[in-house]
Amino acid sequence: MTESVTIGVIGCGSVAQNAYLPLIVNLRSQGKVASIVGCDLDPSRLEIVQQRFGVDRVTVDPAEVIDDPTVDIVLILTSMTEHGSLTIRSLEAGKNVLVEKPMAVTLEEGRRVLAAADAAPGRLVCAPHVQLSPDYQQMYAAVAEGKVGRPLLGRARYGWDGPDWSAWFYAPGGGPLFDLGVYNVTSLTGLLGPASKVTCLSTLTRPERVVAGEMIRVETDDTFQIVIEHASGALSTVTTAFGMQKYRGAAVEVYGLEGTIQLMGDDWAPAGLEYWANEVGAWQLIESASSYWPWTDGLAHLVDCVLRDEEPYTRPDQAFHVLEIMLAAMRAAESGQTQHIESTFEPRPPRPRARRGDAHRVHDRVHEDAQ
Repeated sequence: MTESVTIGVIGCGSVAQNAYLPLIVNLRSQGKVASIVGCDLDPSRLEIVQQRFGVDRVTVDPAEVIDDPTVDIVLILTSMTEHGSLTIRSLEAGKNVLVEKPMAVTLEEGRRVLAAADAAPGRLVCAPHVQLSPDYQQMYAAVAEGKVGRPLLGRARYGWDGPDWSAWFYAPGGGPLFDLGVYNVTSLTGLLGPASKVTCLSTLTRPERVVAGEMIRVETDDTFQIVIEHASGALSTVTTAFGMQKYRGAAVEVYGLEGTIQLMGDDWAPAGLEYWANEVGAWQLIESASSYWPWTDGLAHLVDCVLRDEEPYTRPDQAFHVLEIMLAAMRAAESGQTQHIESTFEPRPPRPRARRGDAHRVHDRVHEDAQ
């Protein structure tokens, strides 16, 4: 077993500063992380992360992180179009890798990522990490154990008004499906299994937006309604947009012949479950076990896997399957024709349930270390 790891962070913007780096500081306080290397094209960001998070070394060159023999895990938090190439380079250098969603923006590049992961000694974890939350796992176990009967339908949604800090969200390779809907597609394929077909309608509601104080032209559709046919025969829908103002209610629902189960909040920020069983004839409210679960948990999971020499729970083949679904949905919206999905994956069994007390202690450490 390795005692601690060095993490190289490529991309030190808002996602790193507001989410991943506080988690890394927490892991360092536990003795799991020995040092942190930061990389960003903007030197001012590197100054910030050194001051706020005690990053040990910094560079503006990703190659210096990837080729550094002391770096055990490469964390890729760049713009989406760079994910695939940086992941491949890191895997080929023998690193363990966590790449933010999506793993790539084209199917061809996604295949190269999978091939590199298969050939590499390191592990690959692909965001989003929704399947690691205790609430998701409890929902998944209920569906897998037949508590709602045979699943017929699923529904998921995630959207907001859209980012105003970077134009690449609205350029080709961006958009709400890659940024937001990817959570829902991951959740639904995890709960209902791989997809066989997908169709979609999409539209552009705001051709121009103000981003970073400047008016830009939006080059991607910003509103999507997706219908997925799963190999199991179940159907599901995903609603996602850069224009949804507010919503309330369940983030993810599964309807079965004998009941219904709902994940409240958002799938990346769960807020408990609601469960209807025909044999009971009443709604059962299940308090959230994910109150302090961070959506960055995939990194903590990868660190533990490296330290224990174990394989991650989440697998790259599902991330590739999700990528194919999203790209097929875009083609379906453009062509008006249902698209067939060629890839598949083998669903994992539910994980052992996390202890609520552990979640509280992790939250306390993160909160204290972030001060």
